[in-house]
Amino acid sequence: MEVVQHDIIVLGAGITGLRAAIEIVHKSLILNKKISVGIISKVHPLRSHSVSAEGGLGVVLSIDKGDSFELHAWDTVKGGDFLCDQDAVEFFVQRIPREVLFLEHVGMSWLRNMDGTLFQSQRMGGHSFPRGVFAGDKTGHYIMRSLFDYLLSIADGNVNFYNEYFACAISVKNNEYRGLIALNMKNSELVYFLSKVLIFATGGLGRIYKTTTCAAGVTADGMAIAYRAGLRLKDMEFTQWHPTGLVPSGVLISEAARGEGGYLLNRHGERFMKHYAPNRMETAPRDIVTRAIMWEIEKGNGYESFGVKHVMLDLRHLGKNLIEERLPFISKLVKKKLGLDPTQDLIPVRPSLHYMMGGIHTDMFGNTDVRGVFAAGEVACVSIHGANRLGTNALADCLVYGGVVGEQAIEYLVKHDPGYPEIDREAYRKTVKKIYDEIYGREGGEYSVYELMDNLRETMENNVGIFRNERDIKNALKKIREIKSSLSKVTVDDKDKIYNTWLVDYLQLENMVEIAELIATCALLRQESRGSHYRIDYPNRDDEKWLYHTLVKYSVDGPEISYSPVVITKWKPVERKY
Repeated sequence: MEVVQHDIIVLGAGITGLRAAIEIVHKSLILNKKISVGIISKVHPLRSHSVSAEGGLGVVLSIDKGDSFELHAWDTVKGGDFLCDQDAVEFFVQRIPREVLFLEHVGMSWLRNMDGTLFQSQRMGGHSFPRGVFAGDKTGHYIMRSLFDYLLSIADGNVNFYNEYFACAISVKNNEYRGLIALNMKNSELVYFLSKVLIFATGGLGRIYKTTTCAAGVTADGMAIAYRAGLRLKDMEFTQWHPTGLVPSGVLISEAARGEGGYLLNRHGERFMKHYAPNRMETAPRDIVTRAIMWEIEKGNGYESFGVKHVMLDLRHLGKNLIEERLPFISKLVKKKLGLDPTQDLIPVRPSLHYMMGGIHTDMFGNTDVRGVFAAGEVACVSIHGANRLGTNALADCLVYGGVVGEQAIEYLVKHDPGYPEIDREAYRKTVKKIYDEIYGREGGEYSVYELMDNLRETMENNVGIFRNERDIKNALKKIREIKSSLSKVTVDDKDKIYNTWLVDYLQLENMVEIAELIATCALLRQESRGSHYRIDYPNRDDEKWLYHTLVKYSVDGPEISYSPVVITKWKPVERKY
């Protein structure tokens, strides 16, 4: 058994994971305490999904012009359809400016006004004031580059990267974290990572669906291994569809395009959002715009290209200069994928699965159910996004809560000095048996990994998508459980140990199936419509029965469901009008 030992393990190397590691290094320097950090990622940090974030980072900077933390918090709570924990939201919005200042100090290339101040002219979906700060339409890429370079400059031998390692399981005994078992993808050897603290920063689950803006590695890994270890997950029914995925691939066309003034048009050339959000039009919250697009398509008002029904995004009136200056990536993407020129052509778009509001249950400081285990970013549910996340709040979430869990990890070490736990050799042996005997050793299977993966994605998209109902969700659960039972009949044809992508894809499929079942289970139980969760058989929001978070915990007999109240500090639920 190979054992690697660090004080703190950070699982995930996107914006959240890097920000957490930076905070740990900062605090260790202040305390004059040598703390070793291991960062585990199944890809190189600069290939994490964070680099593909196109939109901006929402922050209150223009208090002199009428904006305020309270207004940002209200927009977030209302946008989240009142399922946000309001104490966490207030804490969150007040922490964002320090993160913007921190990025400024480490060399972030922000888009600026002529006087050198940060550009904030766009009013993004659901925000009542222009708050987004940007680096063109590749903000995530520039943030990642800034964080990665800065972390390397301050690491001083105390931070080690374990790139191309796949986390298989964590060990929890008596509510205490005992270690993490990961597959070295270079040689298919298992490694036991022993640490005093674990931070989950693994991101979302977009690849569970057929049409998604997410990268290939966004497969719910962190949520799945946390769930199997006994950590509760929260609000798993709330999956967000971005209104403008490029047809037919689903790749993201940033909300910044509509923030700059882009129009959504049906086949009659009509700006149809006037029928659904007459005040905010294209800059209404994502759940509202997404449903409006699908309703237009169902009414027969859509276009059809590549065998896909869609609407059009019109940027032509913005002019060549604005598009090249503020939306250069979108312009290049559309030209490369479809051969279209956004300054002259309409862009075909339809909703694409984008984000998960639910995740590992945490308190407002990133603490999970297990001592010494923290979670932040998209893998976690604080809950600051409620039933529908506002654009530009995701990057802010990653930075704020990456920093917060870094602080909390150091505080936990200093206060409790837990020492290294005992290695869980039984958990290691079980993982060895699973990988080498049950997966590598299986012959003559009936299914391929990719056949089942496609089946799962089709099932989720068609049955637990934008519009949901009891019949479809039950159908999804039946099919998901059939896929789950079929996993034991899958053969990994490639028996090589070096970069065996069949093996990794099998492990990812296991995680996807596990979490898909939870999404469908929670969606079936929530008999109302709220935010991104829209039940055509229960089309209204029901605060009396459902102003609660859904909590789900693993058991051998199936998911155990419970509920907890939403924290309300200032704002009682009202009708959402845009």
